Amino acid sequence: MSLRSLTLAAGAAVSAAVLLVAVPGSANAAGGQFRYSYTTVDGYEAVGFLNNPASGQCINLTPPAADPDSASRAPKNHTNATATVFLDADCEGDTYYVLPSGTGASDRLLVRSVIFS
Repeated sequence: MSLRSLTLAAGAAVSAAVLLVAVPGSANAAGGQFRYSYTTVDGYEAVGFLNNPASGQCINLTPPAADPDSASRAPKNHTNATATVFLDADCEGDTYYVLPSGTGASDRLLVRSVIFS
């Protein structure tokens, strides 16, 4: 390979790297924070959160320290997207609630999964 070919290849690689750095993060993310409460295995109340969650992807709300048989509750949508929360995991089932941006719900609303749009 000639010196000229190596120079062109290196230039192309540098240009590609600059382009990747210049492109902002995922355009499919809800900006902000989604918060929810849950009970730990030891019975303590705790707060979980998702920062800039992905849009269009179902997210199960099962923190590592959560009691596996209990649902999370009291969701607060502080993102710039609409959050649809579901009682069942994997964003399935007929029991769901839509939280517009900047809204929340009481402790009575139980959730196990969420999707942002």
